[in-house]
Amino acid sequence: MTVPATVQKDERKVPAGRDALEREFLASPFGLMRRFTREMERMFGDFGLAPRIFEDTAIDAVWAPDIEVFERDGKMIVRADLPGLTKDDVKVTVVDDLLTIEGERKREVETKRADLYRSERVYGAFFRRLPLPEGARTDQIQAAFKDGVLEVSMPVVEPKKQVKNVEVKVV
Repeated sequence: MTVPATVQKDERKVPAGRDALEREFLASPFGLMRRFTREMERMFGDFGLAPRIFEDTAIDAVWAPDIEVFERDGKMIVRADLPGLTKDDVKVTVVDDLLTIEGERKREVETKRADLYRSERVYGAFFRRLPLPEGARTDQIQAAFKDGVLEVSMPVVEPKKQVKNVEVKVV
């Protein structure tokens, strides 16, 4: 009897869906928790025992906005995606060499059906702090808010480098 030197993945006894579960867990343990919640809802729902009360829960209560930083026309641009917020929900400050974007996100969800009433409020403060490059002109900083996107810009002056030639002597 000969034993193959390598074992193909198809020949192993791997429970169905295991690879997908591993990928989902490695990508985000919270994704796995959401999947587990959906499966539990589905299972109890099949028996008519549970309405869908877990959807849109406070899983997203811990939140930090996505930020993009780039340079355009000699200016440093910082864009922050702040969906559902207004300019009054956001504060931008500069202390020393740090740009801070902070605020509070408030969300209220109310569901009314014949068999269910649910009211949920999600509140959470957030902040992002970014180091500023050398030469950032914080005295000329500007911020604008449009359609849920905050854009902060400031000129960045490239510091002049002083080059000094050093004479090499023969000793």
